[in-house]
Amino acid sequence: MYHDAIMAGFGGQGILMIGDILALAGMIAGKHVTWMPAYGVEMRGGTANCTIVISDERVGSPITGTPYGCLVMNKPSLEKYESWVKPGGVLVANGAFIDKTDLSRNDIKTLLVPTADIASDIGDPRVASMVALGAYIELCKAVTFDDIFTAMEQTFKGKKKKLVPINKQALEQGRDFALIRPSSKGVTHEY
Repeated sequence: MYHDAIMAGFGGQGILMIGDILALAGMIAGKHVTWMPAYGVEMRGGTANCTIVISDERVGSPITGTPYGCLVMNKPSLEKYESWVKPGGVLVANGAFIDKTDLSRNDIKTLLVPTADIASDIGDPRVASMVALGAYIELCKAVTFDDIFTAMEQTFKGKKKKLVPINKQALEQGRDFALIRPSSKGVTHEY
């Protein structure tokens, strides 16, 4: 098993956090993992991205030029990383900032997720990135949901423990959205 992914968006959207949770879930599953964050000089509003590699074997490099998976939360990230996705790979995009006309590939599976709408329905717009992560995990199967839930619980400890239920709900809603609107090669599904 080898899974590599890039996650990208504006600083403050939770990109590094969801990448970290995915990497931790891989470690919980007993895999070899790398997580490499990068962000602009601005924390909130600047660019943020991370590369995650999960493998049965030792990881030779934390860098990937053609990832299998990509999760983008804004249009500048889509413009930069859509072309990087390996043919046959998966792209999950935030439907709040990206629409079908922004997508140009027909050789990858794509899914536009209404992250802002789902997060608002849950009761907290800050969980939009967790909604996207839930959809991503459902499409890519890089880790199990049990492992991602455990990783999330380990991430939100102490005072942040109260955030576990709403973030778990966001992951489940993202998963459910991906199940209802399954992506297929060359076809973009949107809400």
